[in-house]
Amino acid sequence: MNHVLCGLAANEALPFELVRRLIAVADEDVAHSLAGRADLSREQAVTLAARVEESAVRLAYEGRLTAADVDPRTRPQAALALLDEGSGDPEWARLFARDPDVGRRSKLAACPGLPADVRETLAADPDVRVVVELASWTTADLAARLAHHPHAEVRRAVAANEATPPRVLAMLVTGEGLSPAERCLVCDAEETPFAHDPNCPRLDCDLRPGASCDGSHESTLHELAEQALQNPATPIEVLLGFADHPSTLLRGLLAARPDLPPETAARLAGDPVPGVRDGLAENPAIGDAVIRVLAADRGHDVRRCLAHNPRVPLDVLSDLAAATRIGPSLLPRIASASPSEVEDLARSSNPVLRMLLAERRDLPAGIRDALADDPDAKVAKSVARHPGLSEARLRAMVERHGAQVAAGVAANPDTPPALLEELAGHVPPVRKALREIARHPGATGPALLVCLADRQARRVAAGHPAVPPEVLVELLADDDWQVGEAAAANPSLPPAVMAELVSGADGA
Repeated sequence: MNHVLCGLAANEALPFELVRRLIAVADEDVAHSLAGRADLSREQAVTLAARVEESAVRLAYEGRLTAADVDPRTRPQAALALLDEGSGDPEWARLFARDPDVGRRSKLAACPGLPADVRETLAADPDVRVVVELASWTTADLAARLAHHPHAEVRRAVAANEATPPRVLAMLVTGEGLSPAERCLVCDAEETPFAHDPNCPRLDCDLRPGASCDGSHESTLHELAEQALQNPATPIEVLLGFADHPSTLLRGLLAARPDLPPETAARLAGDPVPGVRDGLAENPAIGDAVIRVLAADRGHDVRRCLAHNPRVPLDVLSDLAAATRIGPSLLPRIASASPSEVEDLARSSNPVLRMLLAERRDLPAGIRDALADDPDAKVAKSVARHPGLSEARLRAMVERHGAQVAAGVAANPDTPPALLEELAGHVPPVRKALREIARHPGATGPALLVCLADRQARRVAAGHPAVPPEVLVELLADDDWQVGEAAAANPSLPPAVMAELVSGADGA
């Protein structure tokens, strides 16, 4: 891969004529970058698609090609992409429904809005992979029919399809009204009973890890239950029995259901496996009584998950903040706090609560400034990125807390260039701050030159338009390909250098 040419192909300042010349010599990788250009003309898009089939797919998905630009016989992948976008010719669907390539038929089966006759053809496809793909995405009426398919893998796909009618999902879970499945992917491929080694060394084996069949297709039916539990259209009443299922995974999926009844939530709060209680703790369906039971739960991660529940009362959250390592993140309950609650949180004696509040970016100016002046470094660190802070306050934060807030201040959109230069020159270097400076729109050349000395910040800084042009030219030959690609994509790269790079590629 020529990473410099890939970067150049994405350079928004690349002149129109150089884009044309680059199209003429593009390989698959360069063509992928060219296909993402916002200024690509329709003529250029058609030319690029004709040269590189893979680029035609991206161009089709981005709306740069129309059905008139694509011949499905010579550009089948692009034609399928247009069908997937709903802008292909319906006749193409009939063509691909009988394509000898199973991959193309499978891709077609996932496309929306297929004609009814095409869906019928795909539903009768001799390769179960095609029918499975259709079942995953098809309409409610056909999903209801495919629920009776003799292959368990098709039924599993129907259980995952959110268009499947609730009564059909209930039938798949309970088995009532369905004849037993006759086959699964395991017994299609192996003599039963068979259990697939999770570390199977066979390169030609595509069975899922842990797949097994003793004649009852047990692993596929377990996966069907997983899909039904995650499908919001599945009626909750047919799922409640999974509260006592021996599978931890299935109990955990039930615990996360947003329509979980209170009595089932109370039962699952006593589940012996902490992983099940973790999912329950984050579930907004649980009520105050279960929340307070889980607040005293010392199981791994339970209380941390409860802190992320949007319905956790603030008094409980206060206790969790004192006893649990939550970290700086915007918790849902903090994000929805009322103005009066925000004022109370800002006055809290618990610095963790003040830190969590400081993660909000819509705070009133007075509260924002008070948090910026907070004597606790973790509070100041969380508010440091908040827009609207004055230069004086940002400088005071750095003076008070030093390296602990440097990265946050460097990421603040209102941090002035002079302060960015000072942060870049901090001794010892604050590497996280250098990475933020490298992407800051206000970073200056001198600050960016310091960033280039850091391996990770260098990759970001090489793409900053304030890097001096002569430095960009040197970066094109950098040992790190990501640096060279970023430099080539930099709009400040001199046009003469762009022309030289293209000339080297097309031999002109």
